[in-house]
Amino acid sequence: MFARAATILTPRPRTTPDAWAADNRVYAAHTGRPGPRDASITPYVLMPNRAIAEGRYTRIVEVMGAQMGKTDGKLDVIGERLDNAPVPIIYLGPSKEFNETQFEPRLQALLDESKTLAAKLARGKKLRKTKKIVGGVPIRLAHGGSSTALKSDPAALGIADEVDELLGNVKGQGNPIRLLEARGFTYAEFVLSASSTPSIGAVDVETDEESGLQFWKPAPPEDLESAIWRMWQEGTRHHWAWPCPHCGEFFIPRFRYLKWPKGATPAEARRTAYLECPVNGCVIEDREKESMNARGDFVAPGQHFDERGIVVGDPPDTSTLSAWTSGLASPFVIWGKRAEDFLTATLTGDPDEVQTAVNAGFGELFAPGGGDVPEWKEVSALRAAYRQLEVPQGVAYVVVTIDVQQNRLVYVVRGWGAKAESWLIDHGELWGEIGDDGELAGTTMALPVWAEAGALLQTTFGGLPVRRAFVDSGFRPGKPWQIPVNRVYEFCAQFRRICYPTKGSSHSQIKPLIVSQPEVTKGGKVSKYGLALIRLDPDHWKSWVHERVRWPQDQPGAWHLHAETTDDYCRQIVSEARLKKPSGQASWVRRSAENHYLDCEAMNAAAGYMLGVHRLTEAAVASMRAPAPAEPQRSEGSDDYFGDRLKDYW
Repeated sequence: MFARAATILTPRPRTTPDAWAADNRVYAAHTGRPGPRDASITPYVLMPNRAIAEGRYTRIVEVMGAQMGKTDGKLDVIGERLDNAPVPIIYLGPSKEFNETQFEPRLQALLDESKTLAAKLARGKKLRKTKKIVGGVPIRLAHGGSSTALKSDPAALGIADEVDELLGNVKGQGNPIRLLEARGFTYAEFVLSASSTPSIGAVDVETDEESGLQFWKPAPPEDLESAIWRMWQEGTRHHWAWPCPHCGEFFIPRFRYLKWPKGATPAEARRTAYLECPVNGCVIEDREKESMNARGDFVAPGQHFDERGIVVGDPPDTSTLSAWTSGLASPFVIWGKRAEDFLTATLTGDPDEVQTAVNAGFGELFAPGGGDVPEWKEVSALRAAYRQLEVPQGVAYVVVTIDVQQNRLVYVVRGWGAKAESWLIDHGELWGEIGDDGELAGTTMALPVWAEAGALLQTTFGGLPVRRAFVDSGFRPGKPWQIPVNRVYEFCAQFRRICYPTKGSSHSQIKPLIVSQPEVTKGGKVSKYGLALIRLDPDHWKSWVHERVRWPQDQPGAWHLHAETTDDYCRQIVSEARLKKPSGQASWVRRSAENHYLDCEAMNAAAGYMLGVHRLTEAAVASMRAPAPAEPQRSEGSDDYFGDRLKDYW
């Protein structure tokens, strides 16, 4: 008894939770990693857990995928606090069953395996499933279905786990997070730790102008069903970032960068999945994850990495430290398994299965498609009898649209006729390097892939020249002053009579197509190419394409595909679904990784609109396609030669 009292009363210096765990926790032989606890294998838990112990922030919010080491990190926090500076603690779990079958056994193991905590633990009748007394202070296990435990003991530390599974209102008593925070009113140093995988919501990314990193963009709270995401975006918004092991550029890993071969089965995706560096397109294998995690760090908007890989700058000034980590960073789950789970879920056709794969597998929000979205079989059913590169008689104008990617240009050639009826003439991909960091002026057409694109614009289809071309200029890997935005403008300048750069608007426009004069950043300097930039409303034009998929084929305005249209093209046309947010705004959510042909067709519809195809009559089309009468040829010395050439040009 005296020895136990001496242990309890002997003061111990504070340390970080991970340092305490290394000295006091030992995993059993039957676990995946037996031996002393090493929190550095999940380095993304170190910063938020140390912040809990320091007490500088009143809230610490963590969002991550499943099987990330989150619970072990919270046990480190609990153990260090009870051992070195004991205070009352409340752990809030999603349900009574979860607490008793999942968390309590691990908590009890923590108290037993640490010699100092084992000596401080009150046993016998005082040792209960939902309440432990350690060093004379309680740690209580509460759950989201009961308000009693959340209105009893005061606490200096509150830990809320799986926040998105908690009830929004506990038996009419209020939000469980608010109830938990109310338990800390008597402690000036009260800290709330909240963590969870996210659930439902629609968010976009935004590029930081200084660092070039892509951060999650804050969304209106009314557009977020996920409680943990609403809490997260109120804080510092730290993101776990990696350096590419090949080019050294830092990036924030996301689901969109996980790649596998087109048409792969779930099992094939498990074997072949890899990560594509969003900056330079480097292929990153799963075996390189450990070294990237070791060099990774959290970065918030307003911060950046210097040449040594050190985070520079101050995070947003707030009392909430918030950290998001992609499920791709987990050392316990290979990328192939994440890909397999996602593909398996999509094959079931069950949105709940897909949501679980996105939320738990990648730590990202899931936005259900909503609405009546066409399926790819509906698209493939539009294949008509005409062949690829064949131009039906009803075509008056030929339009080419190009979507710029890291290592290729994706294109669509479509012919337009009376009352906006249209026919797919060709589609494909031009593979090659789209640019570099060297001198940009006048070099675009020297790159083979851009030269191929130029040849495409100069091709005649069924005797008809390309009348209009749109090229997406919104894709920018890496820093904002780098390629390919300048490449796009240089390319369009080569064909300025027919070719226009485009950019999709991030919000609804009064007009679905707006023509503006751009100013293009080039090497940090403002430069005008004298080109009209076409700003498009993606919601309008993607919706237009999906409407035409179900348009009767025998009615004016029908949308046709040639007989050799690929299944991949058909799948990409329905690769995004329109989600109506609670705020009334619309958002397009990816249903599959590749969506480039949908983007091309949306641009093509806009280009056709710019040409006025919706006003074209059958008589006008017939007149355009009629053979022109022969005219006498003039020599270059003729007085009318240059006038005729200028007339032909226009």
